[in-house]
Amino acid sequence: MLRVVLLRLLLIAVPFVIWFAWRAWARRSGREMGSTPYAWLFAAGAVLVGLSLVGTVIFHPDNRHERYVPGEVTAGGAVTQGHFEKAPQPEGAPR
Repeated sequence: MLRVVLLRLLLIAVPFVIWFAWRAWARRSGREMGSTPYAWLFAAGAVLVGLSLVGTVIFHPDNRHERYVPGEVTAGGAVTQGHFEKAPQPEGAPR
């Protein structure tokens, strides 16, 4: 979960990093810059996060017809990872 949150924060930060890098380059070349458009930069970051959420929905595997098997603690103290299994088809259900 932390990886997902950090990825979204990174996507919000991308427009800011690009803007400040461009502004530093422009100032070195003698060009005077106006004020920083924080609202536009945040909006661009929000669009990137929105596109990443749409991409997650589109490309995430579908598990609606599967049954979740939770992780278990074995006799040795190790924990098995939870996973999905194909749900059994009820009798007489179309295949």
